[in-house]
Amino acid sequence: MLNSLISSIKRWRKPGRSSLPRIVARSDHNLSRRDISRAALTVMKRLQEAGFQAYIVGGGVRDLLLGGHPKDFDVATDATPEEAKKLFRGSRIVGRRFRILHARIGREIIEVTTFRGHHSEGEEHEAQQSEHGMLLRDNVYGDLESDAVRRDFTVNALYYTTDGFEIHDYTGGMRDIEQRKIRMIGDPATRYKEDPVRMLRAVRFAAKLDFEIEDKTAAPLEELAPLLRNIAPARLFDEVLKLLMSGYGERTFELLQRHHLWHHLFPDNAAMLDQPAALELSHLALRNTDQRIRDDKRVTPAFLYAALLWPAVYSEQQRIAGKGTPPVPALAQAAQKVTGSQLAHTAIPKRFSIPMREIWDLQQRLPQRGGSRAQRLSEHPRFRAAYDFLLLREECGEIPPGLGQWWTDFQQADGEQRQEMVRKLQRNGGGNKRRGSRGGRRRRPRAEQKSQ
Repeated sequence: MLNSLISSIKRWRKPGRSSLPRIVARSDHNLSRRDISRAALTVMKRLQEAGFQAYIVGGGVRDLLLGGHPKDFDVATDATPEEAKKLFRGSRIVGRRFRILHARIGREIIEVTTFRGHHSEGEEHEAQQSEHGMLLRDNVYGDLESDAVRRDFTVNALYYTTDGFEIHDYTGGMRDIEQRKIRMIGDPATRYKEDPVRMLRAVRFAAKLDFEIEDKTAAPLEELAPLLRNIAPARLFDEVLKLLMSGYGERTFELLQRHHLWHHLFPDNAAMLDQPAALELSHLALRNTDQRIRDDKRVTPAFLYAALLWPAVYSEQQRIAGKGTPPVPALAQAAQKVTGSQLAHTAIPKRFSIPMREIWDLQQRLPQRGGSRAQRLSEHPRFRAAYDFLLLREECGEIPPGLGQWWTDFQQADGEQRQEMVRKLQRNGGGNKRRGSRGGRRRRPRAEQKSQ
């Protein structure tokens, strides 16, 4: 699909042209309205019938040109959010930094954005910047051309209209799709300062599309990476999900390290990556997540955060235990410290932090398989995640192999076979003791029992 697009672009160029023309005719691109959601086409039609311009813009156009199947389509228009809202029952205006409309068509929600103008042309109540150059408010409206140059990357600034089925390209996005480049529109340093999350977006698009980040676009990343500290942890948590849980997390992880961005997101993980087991565990967890997404299996941030933070938790637990603290409270203290440190960078909602801690806690309990413990553990709500995590720990060489296979066999066994596995374990003297304890339940002194 991409090869045919490149061929059509080359046929379409005229000798002597220094850049792509603004209008790409229907005969010179492979995008078809049949590939666009009915809801997005309905939004465009309703806006056009009301006398407004309407274009499919951004990732939807980019991915269709590359032969992909976008899940979402955004519409850009010259209608203000208030004007557009009148056309769609049940729609609502959202956002503070830049206000957009969520138009509901059936079960789909289409994001409708008004053409943006340059923030320097707005009044104080419309446009506002921080002392670092970050945009705090950006509700300045403009026309199609100004909207194009206000977008972040050239490949995201392509506009498709059903009026003539043309693509409007103001920034060279078609050229950069051909060359497989992520290129910032305007001065990269200035644009990153306006919104430091654009640094993460550059890496995300490069990983997702298998593109290279153009040299000038990549050059300021290391120097400006500390600006990510100015982004709210809740917003960075959302960005981390896009980076690592969209099916290309391992590649993204590698690019974030290459461009010196990773340690501003996961500093405790970054500090452990000189240890082979920690680096391998991070790769394995991300590779596992990517594969599950490709297989349409369920994934959760709890498991991924558990894996990425575990090397620091495990190291801290060993340090605390080395001072005489028993393993279980040492783990609790280590988990509290590392989780607290991570929260200063990215938020971790409780619906994920609690399962994450349970996955860690079960790593202490999985070796304890005597009596009825194995059966009870196998019924724990987090058992499967903890078991998968245990396998990763064995695979990366953090712990010796064997325990994971035992639990694999236990899950596949019937009731009688499970009992025999536990009896065999007890005959061999394993499966009962807690690490760091003398084994068995501690009995109260006789005098203490009588006093109760």
